[in-house]
Amino acid sequence: MKLTHHLDDATLVRYAAGDLDEAFTVIVASHIAMCPQCQKASHNAEELGGQLLEAAEEVAVEQDAFAKLMGAIDNQNKANFDGVDAQNVHPFPKRRAKIAGDVPLPLQRFLGAQVADIEWKKVAPGISKHDIVLDKDVPSSLYLLNIAEGQAVPEHGHGGMEMTLILSGAYNDRFGRFGPGDIADLDEHVEHQPIVEPGGGPCICLVATEKPTKFKGIIERLLQPIIGI
Repeated sequence: MKLTHHLDDATLVRYAAGDLDEAFTVIVASHIAMCPQCQKASHNAEELGGQLLEAAEEVAVEQDAFAKLMGAIDNQNKANFDGVDAQNVHPFPKRRAKIAGDVPLPLQRFLGAQVADIEWKKVAPGISKHDIVLDKDVPSSLYLLNIAEGQAVPEHGHGGMEMTLILSGAYNDRFGRFGPGDIADLDEHVEHQPIVEPGGGPCICLVATEKPTKFKGIIERLLQPIIGI
């Protein structure tokens, strides 16, 4: 799988620093799982962050700060595993289990391993959607789109940061061709109109948005509350 479109350097730095919310963390991690180039870049960003921490000036803390931290971690673990049979919990397996499927591993906890098992809701002619439920405090949205081959998405811009990761199929816009594994890392200054390639089946993509899409056409804007994109 040859990838053409990758994450922006600033996005990789924010990901390594833990500065992205859940929606964008999931989509970035899913792309990294499919892209050796961004895997390496992410590792480099994490190493750089570690070097900066080592070079940072030490700051005095309270004597019981470590005890408070460990207590907070212990309380969180108790909350996470409340009601779980401890004998069946193995937090540190000797070998990571290989999970088969065509869904990137970071996304499998939301969808399962197979794209074919996803339940879709039709939101417009040729376009279906599957919403992914995140923590209630996450401000951004994460969802899947299933767009029929040959279908054009109405021309639009973005109210903030938006990322689109292709899982299967392909589309073309003014930035080129986006196939499986490619990611469009866009901001509020970008307008485009993706058109799904004919002959290759539907384009299934994972989308993270900071704010709702800004459609240019008046009909699309009127239908946006129904479409939910």
